[in-house]
Amino acid sequence: MIVPGFTSGCSPRCGCPGESLPEASVPDASGHNWQDVLDLIMEKDWKCQYSDGERVLPLPRAEAALPRPADTECPSLRVWLRADVLAIFRFCSDEEIDFDVDLHELQGQERLELFCGFLREIGRRLGKPVLMHPEGAHGHPVLGFDVEADRVVLLAEPLVR
Repeated sequence: MIVPGFTSGCSPRCGCPGESLPEASVPDASGHNWQDVLDLIMEKDWKCQYSDGERVLPLPRAEAALPRPADTECPSLRVWLRADVLAIFRFCSDEEIDFDVDLHELQGQERLELFCGFLREIGRRLGKPVLMHPEGAHGHPVLGFDVEADRVVLLAEPLVR
């Protein structure tokens, strides 16, 4: 099965030529939702690194990282679900929680299940959908946590080659 819209291509945010990072988001979020995600990360004891520009800093409370002036770089939080699976959160808005993942890190059933579990943990904690879409195709999710179904579901028809 091939998930629609995930193709190779240059991603300026990635810094890795030839890679396109799918984006995940929690729409209609709040600063409280951001704090809930930060609390979840700490409870699960996932390794993480908070950065504001080039500076690595201790993980702040959500209200200290949000909101940001429009002309400043968004702080980021790198979260390792395990050594070889990384999610990068961007504190750009208190109205939406955004993060990226590298598809190459999700190769294999075990890693995919780990990532789906991550989406599920966030969705359950917030009681909100967690949507994954190709980079630049915001609003066109292909995979996500469905609150009512209480599981991660395919939201687009798979491409068959």
